[in-house]
Amino acid sequence: MGSDNTTYVVIAGTDVEVPTISSITEWLAPYEVVITSHQIDQIQKYIGLLVFWNQKISLTSIEDSQEIVSRHFGESLFCAKFIPDGRCRLADVGSGAGFPGLPLKILRPEMQVYLIEQDTRKAAFLNEVVRLLNLESVRVLRTHYETMPPDFANFDIVTARAVGNHKLILKWASPRLAEGGQVILMVGIDDATRIMTTKDWIWANPYRVPLSRKRVILIGTLSK
Repeated sequence: MGSDNTTYVVIAGTDVEVPTISSITEWLAPYEVVITSHQIDQIQKYIGLLVFWNQKISLTSIEDSQEIVSRHFGESLFCAKFIPDGRCRLADVGSGAGFPGLPLKILRPEMQVYLIEQDTRKAAFLNEVVRLLNLESVRVLRTHYETMPPDFANFDIVTARAVGNHKLILKWASPRLAEGGQVILMVGIDDATRIMTTKDWIWANPYRVPLSRKRVILIGTLSK
C-alpha cells in the first residue's frame, strides 16, 4: 500500500502508485459530479497509465495525486454539466493526455468522441488508455486539426483545453458544428475576456471552475 490516500495498481507489469477510490471520490466532490464506482475504477486505471507513461514522455507537469485528480479529472468532468444528456458527437481539439475528452467519455459512455492529437507519442498514449479502459466509440486521430478534411464535421460539441490560438480553433469549428452545437473552452479569465469579443459567436458568461480563481469554462454558439 501507499500512503493513506494512495494505493498501487499494476500497469504494464509494473506497480504504479495511484489515489485510492475513496480519495478520488472525495477530491471530485467539489466538481458536482455524480459518478459510479465503475467510473471511479476507470479513472484510477487512467491515472496509473498517465503516471507510468509520464516517466517516458511529457504528458503532465503535475505530480501530486490530489492535484492530478482535481486539475485534470475534476475540471474535465465539470464540463459535463454544460453538455445535454444523450448521445452526441464530441471533438476534442489538441487532446494531449486526453483532457477533457476522455474523462467526459468515461462519465458519458454514450458519447461518440474524437481525440485530435498531432504528437505521435501522445496519440499512442491515448490509444492505450482507450484499450485499457475498453472504451467504445472513441477514435484517436493523429493529425493537426487544421488538416482535417471538410467532411469531418457535424459535431454537437467541440472542446479545447490549454490549446493556444483560440481564433483559429473557432474558425475551424465554425463550419463543423451541428445545428445548435457548442464550443466549450477551458481557459484563463483573461483569455475568456478576449475570446468573447470574437464576432459571429454568442457567449455565455464564463463559469468559474471550482477551487480555481483564474480558470473558467467558456461556452459559445454560432450566431444565426
